[in-house]
Amino acid sequence: MIDNIEISGSNYKVEEGFKKYVIKRIGKLDRHLPRNNRKDVVVKVVVSEVDRAHGNKYEISISMDIPGGKVLAAKDQASNVYAGIDILEAKLDGQIRRFKTEKTNYDKKGFLKRFLKK
Repeated sequence: MIDNIEISGSNYKVEEGFKKYVIKRIGKLDRHLPRNNRKDVVVKVVVSEVDRAHGNKYEISISMDIPGGKVLAAKDQASNVYAGIDILEAKLDGQIRRFKTEKTNYDKKGFLKRFLKK
């Protein structure tokens, strides 16, 4: 689990149940991170209530600071804050998978390494 998650609200009172939900859903994204980056990840979640003509919506933004200068960010608007967290979890999951494949060099690993250098 990601330990360092900061949750704040703008025009929105962050409740304890919402905090637990965010920690549960966003905290488990560390299993997709490379092992050496798992402990130092910092996640910032900002929820703001936006008044619209057809009702209130919530704008949720998440930024994930990964050691080495990489920042993954996602932003979404939803009528329900819990649904917004689910959507952002899926977005961040894809970004983390892309980051992991970019960082890992698959060409120099494995059995064929010995034969390709010759």
